[in-house]
Amino acid sequence: MTITECRMYEAKYPEADDVVMVQVKSIAEMGAYVSLLEYNNIEGMILLSELSRRRIRSIGSLIKVGRQEPVMVIRVDKEKGYIDLSKRRVSEEDIQACEERYNKSKMVHSIMRHVADTTNADLEDLYIHVGWPLYRKYGHAFEAFKIIVTDPDAVLGGLTREVKEIGPDGVEVTKTVPAMTEEVKQALIKNIHRRMTPQPLRIRADIELRCFQYDGVLHIQESMRKAEAAGTPDCPVKIKLVAPPLYVLTTQTLDKEQGITILNAAIKACTKEIEKHKGKLSVKEAPRAVSERDDRLLQEQMLKYAADNDEVDGDDEEEEDVGMGEVDVENTIGFAE
Repeated sequence: MTITECRMYEAKYPEADDVVMVQVKSIAEMGAYVSLLEYNNIEGMILLSELSRRRIRSIGSLIKVGRQEPVMVIRVDKEKGYIDLSKRRVSEEDIQACEERYNKSKMVHSIMRHVADTTNADLEDLYIHVGWPLYRKYGHAFEAFKIIVTDPDAVLGGLTREVKEIGPDGVEVTKTVPAMTEEVKQALIKNIHRRMTPQPLRIRADIELRCFQYDGVLHIQESMRKAEAAGTPDCPVKIKLVAPPLYVLTTQTLDKEQGITILNAAIKACTKEIEKHKGKLSVKEAPRAVSERDDRLLQEQMLKYAADNDEVDGDDEEEEDVGMGEVDVENTIGFAE
């Protein structure tokens, strides 16, 4: 049966002065009982006097059940399993370093546990022969996993274990074999690829684009083409109309700074072209990385504008058409204010 619970590190207990990530389980008169998330959820306690440097008016305002907290280890009694912890002794630098390490360890642990589950391997055995040796060699297994994404053999090729067998003459011999079976190795590589292959960032800028000349729509189209031409094959620029005069420029890239630089160049090219024709470009939101939620909100905003336009068009159905004549709207990217 697969063991799904296991500490993340080779040491069974943390050392004094280590900063570790815990989850608050309950609050008592003496302090808060917590689970050490990196050490197979063994129990520790944050004493009341170690919650804050200031006078405590309400424990609930300082710590809450279920919350994850970086805390410092004060004392460890390995024989009795007692661990005393402190929240008040943790600095901002400690918090940042602890959170960064824990997030890496959590990713490694998630991958290792999934491999153990899907291959019916023993999780602790997998840590003993793969995970913990990588921690020792690379400082953190996460750093080794990053290399495995592009060159798995460079990292996993040298991992071995020793097994004892009875030879033909009845004498026990020790043999060196690969640290894991080929099935487990391929499952590990597959999971690392799936979870750790860098995902492109989406970079976006919001602009307003206006041109009041009679053929302004043509000049806006040309300026948009100039903006898109500023992109590169690995960092292409796209521009979309949200609602006149609001447009968004987007690109996708693995390099955030490159994406921001490319969009700034696109805005510059667009500005230069539209100003030739007495138009104007205003940057409403500078290039920045956006999330899927931001994209979803933008899409909702565009749909709302489209719905509003449909309602206006419906109200004007019976009015005389006094527009600009026949215009190929399907091939028009945007239009002037």
